[in-house]
Amino acid sequence: MIRVLLADDHALVRSGFAMVLSVEDDIEVVAQASDGAEAVAAARDEAVDVALLDVQMPVMDGIEATRRIVGTGCAKVVIVTTFDREDYLFDALAAGASGFLLKNADPDDLVEAVRAVAGGHALLAPEATLRVIRALTTDAPAPAPVPEAAPAPPGPAQRRILDSLTEREHEVLLLVSDGLSNAEIAQRLYLGPATVKTHVSNILAKTGSRDRVQAVVFAHRAGLVG
Repeated sequence: MIRVLLADDHALVRSGFAMVLSVEDDIEVVAQASDGAEAVAAARDEAVDVALLDVQMPVMDGIEATRRIVGTGCAKVVIVTTFDREDYLFDALAAGASGFLLKNADPDDLVEAVRAVAGGHALLAPEATLRVIRALTTDAPAPAPVPEAAPAPPGPAQRRILDSLTEREHEVLLLVSDGLSNAEIAQRLYLGPATVKTHVSNILAKTGSRDRVQAVVFAHRAGLVG
């Protein structure tokens, strides 16, 4: 059972998240908090596995709460915010968050984020994925849009890894690189969610990636995506 903490200064948001998660057999909401300080205390006292934190909260914001929760090893953190802001994204990741979602995400994405983070993976909103790729693959800010150039050919090691992927795994990696969730990939390829999860797990193993973000970075560096 995955034990979850919900922290948001809006009671209706917490209630909505609790309703989404409570119907899952493997997830239990064990605590709620209305500010960051309460979240830190609850994560410490309630043996929480995953904390879902808003950014803008009174007393202590979600970024500082993330830093304290992760720093003490109390729980893993997913930031869930209304604001699609780059500073929030990178501050959250720097503080140790394992996930970043927007509140307009589908309920299935929230459930998937909880399970992924509890399992030791990272999960980012599609809107955040390209920003992280850009930060990990260049030392400079993104330039103004220019006509696309052909990607550099992959090196021998990357070529071997690409060749080890099945045709379906190749398709799934491309869709992961586009920021699609497992549920969206399943719909796009007419597959079951469990089958997509297996393909993603195989991709992570073959590419030596810790999580989906690293797999996308591999695809970018290997020239699979521009």
